[in-house]
Amino acid sequence: MFKIALLSIIFISWLYVKIYCQNKNECLFYFEWYDVLIMKQTIKDITMKYEGFTTFATEQKESILTVTFDFGSVNVQGQEMLADLNSLAMRLEGDRETKVVVFQSANPEIWVCHYDTELLKDMSDEAVSREEAKLLDLQVVCERISKVPQATIAKLEGFARGGGHELALALDMRFAARGKFKFMQMEVGMGILPCGGGASRMARQTGLGRALEIILSARDFDADEGERMGTINKALEPDEIGPYVDELAQRIAKFPAESINACKQMVYESIDKPIDEALKAEAYWLYQATSKTPALQRFTIADEQGLEHDIENQRNWNDLVMKVQEIN
Repeated sequence: MFKIALLSIIFISWLYVKIYCQNKNECLFYFEWYDVLIMKQTIKDITMKYEGFTTFATEQKESILTVTFDFGSVNVQGQEMLADLNSLAMRLEGDRETKVVVFQSANPEIWVCHYDTELLKDMSDEAVSREEAKLLDLQVVCERISKVPQATIAKLEGFARGGGHELALALDMRFAARGKFKFMQMEVGMGILPCGGGASRMARQTGLGRALEIILSARDFDADEGERMGTINKALEPDEIGPYVDELAQRIAKFPAESINACKQMVYESIDKPIDEALKAEAYWLYQATSKTPALQRFTIADEQGLEHDIENQRNWNDLVMKVQEIN
């Protein structure tokens, strides 16, 4: 309550300064200082707090946000979780400080189990035309999560079935622990189909034949099978997954936020476009990046110093690209 009152006072003071100092040159310095130091902090305080969720906890360490599912006995995916995920996506959409989001679970056996049967039992049993069909809540939330400007990583150390697996597929990258992770799309056995984007995203990840095998077999697949079929990036031993995901997240977090977003949006756009349209979209996102990152400054320094002609630099790009982040 105190913080809300304080923020209200700051906002009213800012508004007063705006009105009082309008057209007065002597106020310009104070005007700009107030804008930059006060209002940006106020907006950040209001919109960027990752608190108040029911189905997961969050922890922010610099530009990496960790989301830990912890809801009931099995992390069921119901209205509470969808509301939390939608709220999380809304905050992430306006956050340019956070660059990576890692999704994990506090439950040692389950990441996110599946969509809530309490909601499924109340579905309509009347067929509709294609024109009448509307997106489902799970589809909308998964799509919104997939489009946030941050890199998103699923750290899978338990079961992810049905809607839980569809949520994982909506994230940018998935890493799974051997002996702990299993995924399944069981919907065909229940008389329906994957309806959280699972069928659509599965085909894009694995190809048609493997997607249909996963969906129509309605069986458990383990981490190594997931890696072979393309539903996850990599299968790791249980003691390896934590350090691996941490190192990857920390590496990505060192890169410019706008460049991360541009790369991500371009890759997603390219999936559904003919090659000529995809290439045009690639050019569009290139200039979105160069307009907001120190890319040109970095290229200028490299060119002026002839860095590309040094064979040692060519041998050590893996480390060199991290050193480049010091140029801003």
